[in-house]
Amino acid sequence: MFSPSLQSHSIQTDGAGIRREASPGRSHASPDRGRRRSRKEAVNDTPSRGHDGRSKYRFARHYAEMVAVMFIGMFVLMRPTGWLLSAFGTSWSHLHPAMNVFVMALTMTLPMVAWMHYRGHVWRPNAEMAASMLVPTFAVMGLLWAGIGSTGSLMVPEHVGMLLCMLVAMLLRRDEYSASHQSHALLTIGV
Repeated sequence: MFSPSLQSHSIQTDGAGIRREASPGRSHASPDRGRRRSRKEAVNDTPSRGHDGRSKYRFARHYAEMVAVMFIGMFVLMRPTGWLLSAFGTSWSHLHPAMNVFVMALTMTLPMVAWMHYRGHVWRPNAEMAASMLVPTFAVMGLLWAGIGSTGSLMVPEHVGMLLCMLVAMLLRRDEYSASHQSHALLTIGV
């Protein structure tokens, strides 16, 4: 499509608008190396990502991090949630089992989504991850409302369902979850 001479050389423009000629594989130091790059500049300079050993490690670490935040958040928020319930004239023990499961799922989902946002994910992957937590919860709630099973018998399948749905959500956005935390916003806008 392009002549070999056009493919072997490219014109680079640094932040000050100075044009430079560069060969592939060579980069020239920009005089404004220490300045913060705009999102557009960062997107244009972001290399393509393969699924090498480092990205597999990042993917696994990301999954473990979200699971840890989910469970830590649940344990940390249980008491404040109990206080909130008592402010509304109820308690954990007075909730219907389906609502108990729902409130517990919220205490896991909210910290995980907040952590993802803190780590640089934009709202769409956050919403997908929240859905991966709540879909199994809604299924268990339906079973509890129908009188099929008990909270104790359905809690393990609910949590296994959450973990599997989280994994599926991550696999559907493998590039995002395999990248370094600084790259999340860049990947979601089209790199």
